[in-house]
Amino acid sequence: MNDDGQRRYGPLGAALVIIPTFNEAENIKPIVARMRAAVPEADILIADDNSPDGTGKLADELVAEDSHVHVLHRKGKEGLGAAYLAGFRWGIEHGYGVLVEMDADGSHQPEELPRLLTALKSADLVLGSRWMPGGRIVNWPKKREFLSRGASTYSRMLLGVPIRDVTGGFRAFRTETVEGLGMDAVTSQGYCFQIDLARRAVAAGFHVVEVPITFVERELGDSKMSKDVMVEAFWRVAAWGVESRTNRLLGRGND
Repeated sequence: MNDDGQRRYGPLGAALVIIPTFNEAENIKPIVARMRAAVPEADILIADDNSPDGTGKLADELVAEDSHVHVLHRKGKEGLGAAYLAGFRWGIEHGYGVLVEMDADGSHQPEELPRLLTALKSADLVLGSRWMPGGRIVNWPKKREFLSRGASTYSRMLLGVPIRDVTGGFRAFRTETVEGLGMDAVTSQGYCFQIDLARRAVAAGFHVVEVPITFVERELGDSKMSKDVMVEAFWRVAAWGVESRTNRLLGRGND
């Protein structure tokens, strides 16, 4: 702590950008090229879930061309959460100080990562936010925007987390933050994985900061959003909300 009681943050260390993929053959090379140009010092880990469209092979080609790119070949499609957890563990094992979540489809702009990393110098976790002043979305239908805003509001109200964009997936963590989230207890697999990590970070007392980003709807490939993903998020958030309130009433901490 500083003399004024504020936490003193150490240097960030090397950054690893984790990009989960499943059938992203059209997007993987362009997004890696953009990331390498935007943050040349960062490494990239492509966590591929045995994509039948050949994404894994393209990832191998990138690895052969660039020492900053790595690939984690997984046995099959096990969900976004499992892919990120595997990527986190790989990053921790290899000594990275910063772990970044980013989509492969171009919806997260690599050119905005430097702002997240700058904010992380005085934070434990930085979220790229669509729903704060300065954040915006491009090419989304109104229905999709309504669902996303509604999901964040629903999660924020039930879980009591002071985060505007709880479901966003463009994030930068200090490695010690990830280690403090209880990864072994995380079982959420779909997009509610992002909600799970956010509520765990708040409950653990980590300093969470949001910075505005521009979210762009994918132009190539198919969205992984589905009814099952939304249903999982709805019931898990409801269960976490009940658990949180019960724990507060009984004077217990959250898991």
